[in-house]
Amino acid sequence: MRIAITGGPGVGKTTLIDELARLGYPIVRESAREVIRERLARGEPPRPDPEAFAREILRRDIEKYRDSTSLAGPVFFDRTAVEAIAMLHEAVAIDDRERDRLLSTYRFHACVFVLPPWREIYVTDAERDQPFDGADAVHRLTLDWYGKAGYSIASVPLAPPHARAEFVLRALALD
Repeated sequence: MRIAITGGPGVGKTTLIDELARLGYPIVRESAREVIRERLARGEPPRPDPEAFAREILRRDIEKYRDSTSLAGPVFFDRTAVEAIAMLHEAVAIDDRERDRLLSTYRFHACVFVLPPWREIYVTDAERDQPFDGADAVHRLTLDWYGKAGYSIASVPLAPPHARAEFVLRALALD
């Protein structure tokens, strides 16, 4: 079972993923941060043009999706190919048939866990340079795309990491 943990930037996704890992669950890290970190290490701007950025994230997300078949039990993903598909579609408006094929091929658990914007915990860093105001727009876009792809949305409460992990595990009947 592949489970999506998602939301806009700086809402606590990685902290929640780390808490789930601490509890012994397998996790898959976000691809966008990897791309940004690698580009900065090479002295390049953090992001290439939107299409190239989306294509690289999608390539990595597909690879991680395929690699996750070897992991036992539920696997928690810090963002997913669904968002990379959305990014690519926003950048170049991919063909509807290709979009639908990708969305149906890289499926996740029917319930997606979305962390809402939370100004009090929002911080920027070397890989997250967007202002908080952009987090709400990404949140709305995320809800829209997962909804269009047929997922139900579980809004994760604003709470400490352990309480958020308990919420997710209870919702999945894994506690």
